[in-house]
Amino acid sequence: MLGKRVIMQYIGPERRIHRIFITRNSEYHMKRAICVAIRDRKSGQWCNNHSALRQEIAGSILFDDDGSIQISPGFPRVGESMYFDIGGVDLITSSIVSVERPIGDVLAQYVT
Repeated sequence: MLGKRVIMQYIGPERRIHRIFITRNSEYHMKRAICVAIRDRKSGQWCNNHSALRQEIAGSILFDDDGSIQISPGFPRVGESMYFDIGGVDLITSSIVSVERPIGDVLAQYVT
């Protein structure tokens, strides 16, 4: 079978801990459930003083067409918003347009 490539798919639990939630204006870089970096999509600049930085995600919010909202624990999916509870103050992002994985050189740019 020379020249033929077999691609194996991993079927177990998700092991990768970094992901990027992309909204219209920002990228929210998460390590597990903690926001470790935020980047402005227009300028490409890292936001060092954003309220969500170093905060744990509280859940996701889906705004229905009829005006009602659905709140769920855990990470949002495309079309939902991220929800952070920051000392009793709610921070809700705009809708997630995509979820991606950071490449290695981006991980090195995170502000510690």
